[in-house]
Amino acid sequence: MSIPCRQAFSEKILELAQTDESIVVLCSDSRGSVTLGKYASELPEQFVEVGIAEQNCIGIAAGLSNAGMKPFVAGPACFYSMRSAEQVKVDLAYSNSNVKVIGISGGVSYGALGTSHHSLQDIATMTAIPNLTVILPADAWQTKAMTEALTRHEGPVYVRMGRGAVPDVYGPDGMTGLSPEFAIGEAIELMTGQDVLITATGETVSLAYQAGLRLAEEGLSTTVLDLPTLMPLDEKAILGASTRCKVVISVEEHSMNGGLGSLVASLLCENMPRPMKKIAFPNENLVTGTSSQVFQHYGLTVENIVSQARLLLERGGTK
Repeated sequence: MSIPCRQAFSEKILELAQTDESIVVLCSDSRGSVTLGKYASELPEQFVEVGIAEQNCIGIAAGLSNAGMKPFVAGPACFYSMRSAEQVKVDLAYSNSNVKVIGISGGVSYGALGTSHHSLQDIATMTAIPNLTVILPADAWQTKAMTEALTRHEGPVYVRMGRGAVPDVYGPDGMTGLSPEFAIGEAIELMTGQDVLITATGETVSLAYQAGLRLAEEGLSTTVLDLPTLMPLDEKAILGASTRCKVVISVEEHSMNGGLGSLVASLLCENMPRPMKKIAFPNENLVTGTSSQVFQHYGLTVENIVSQARLLLERGGTK
């Protein structure tokens, strides 16, 4: 049964912290949102609650890292990427603090809370900060593999994940059947083809893969790349896949500006231009609704990915 990435993180970090006393989790009145209740009750000496004070939380975590701890800050992505942007930039990235910021309920997953709680500019902001690794896991399996990898990784990291359960891309019952291996900075090729390249990150990876299957049924050979790490970006994988494909599509739960699509478009423009379509949210205050309603309204759907791929090829996709 699929579970939310935030729950997968909470379960894994508790398991790891039980055998590693240097792991400490901090939150800002968000233990319920992150599902950290069990962690806080079982490991109170490795848990810090700061209240609704995200900027303070980043500063405290930086101090703990300087004392040799492995801090994980967990709370709403919308607040840690905007309200705490200066602290992430200076206290973490500039100071090279070994702190992992786990932004939960990213994208539009806060639903009816609307624009104030959407985090649709976080990738643009965080990927522009030097020395900051940026990660978006695709599902619960990849989240657990990522969490374990982060306990071994030295340096500041921003992670963004959603709120609700998402389909399993990886694992024994996942749609790809692939094991949930994870390495920072490495893309994962889910399908290999020569007509269309679909790049995706985070919880839109399942949509990209389903679209790839649909295109294959129509006789269109498709490559699907899961890019869990957006900084550093796996440029070699993107350029390699682009070399053999005619057109490129990016899919992401982010603003049209500054996210995965912008990173891929910039890379291709400088190296091997291809007809490309960015499937993302417009740069405006979005309509309010559940994630599925907002996705449907703005075309973050399997059907639209397939349609846009056809249109690009019809307009003269070329090698």
